[in-house]
Amino acid sequence: MRKLGLVLGLTLGFIACSQGPREVKIALALPLTGDIASLGQGLQRAVVMALEEAQNAGRFPGIKVSVEPFDDRSDPKEAVNVANRIASDRDMVAVIGHFNSGCSIPASQVYAKAGLPMVSPGSSNPELTRQQLSPNWRWPRNVFRANTTDDAQGFFGAEFLVRNLKIKSVSIVQDKTAYGQGIAEELQKRFVQLGGKVLSFDGIQSGEKDFKALVTRVKGHRAEALFYGGTYTEGALLLRQARDAGITVPFLTGENSFDPEFVGIAGPAAEGAYVTYLGRPPELLDTARRFVDKYRLRYPGEPIKAYDHYGYEVANILLEALEKCGPDRGKIIEYLHGIRYTGVLGETSFDEKGDTLNRTITLFQVKKGVFVPGELTAPPSSVSVAPRRAHLPAKKS
Repeated sequence: MRKLGLVLGLTLGFIACSQGPREVKIALALPLTGDIASLGQGLQRAVVMALEEAQNAGRFPGIKVSVEPFDDRSDPKEAVNVANRIASDRDMVAVIGHFNSGCSIPASQVYAKAGLPMVSPGSSNPELTRQQLSPNWRWPRNVFRANTTDDAQGFFGAEFLVRNLKIKSVSIVQDKTAYGQGIAEELQKRFVQLGGKVLSFDGIQSGEKDFKALVTRVKGHRAEALFYGGTYTEGALLLRQARDAGITVPFLTGENSFDPEFVGIAGPAAEGAYVTYLGRPPELLDTARRFVDKYRLRYPGEPIKAYDHYGYEVANILLEALEKCGPDRGKIIEYLHGIRYTGVLGETSFDEKGDTLNRTITLFQVKKGVFVPGELTAPPSSVSVAPRRAHLPAKKS
């Protein structure tokens, strides 16, 4: 795997921790090829930018710190292979990743056995961190994430369908991944609790492109809404084929579809689609204004992807932990459990499982090819909704 051409000098001698190796590495484990490679590549750019800023500031001359990227290809088996390679390298002090929950969950146990801290910038299945509370978890609680979880997002989506759109029945489609099935099950659970009826719950395969038979079945159920849990490529194709078949009911999906490519693939069918988003995009965060300006200056012509500011934040959190504790895996884990970091996401701190305490959800609707933040009349108390004033351009990248 090719290393990033980025090295930071870092002096750690003044810190009262054990002396680390001459070279210190942070692993970056993401989907860098495949259908959602653009999301992984955006995260990579953000991490690079965070490290370049530290380098340019000349903050810590001395020991070399490098970032080494690994491509898990959104494949759980490959993620485990990647994790074993990372964990076996004694110079590795932390992992930024993985992105897909289906990759993060099995990889996390490899890192745990090695006592290696892992901070995900995008995995949302609750099991990723919840597993650390199990009696069978025999290792340090080394797993953290900067984004909120699918139980919050699924809850929010169901509340929106029932309380705001007055939906009484829904058909659900999911891509059988830990992420897609997880958010779909959470929405199903809350929707039923609110008195709604789930008329169908269908699974598709990642990479599938022809949904005509499925769409025909869904149309026959005559549900009042269609929900999709999964990655944006299949979601956009499903939506387009559903609209072609005459299904006109509201379409709701999760944050993976908050991407210009979703609109580009779905085309005119994307009009009116609702998308829930974990947290807020950087354009809507006052605390992220400088990040947005710096990103656009550093990467002119590159759109800011949905998770880029999460990657930037995670990189800075780990840099602070490394600065305070030195290249000691165990001490970095301990430091992360007590951290209160203020950055582009506002304040980040973690609960006993390693979940962020910032559980904001934002709702968007596609209008004229633009993701427009919406308003709810009665948003759940655990989430907040963005103001209507900001528009985010949806361009094909």
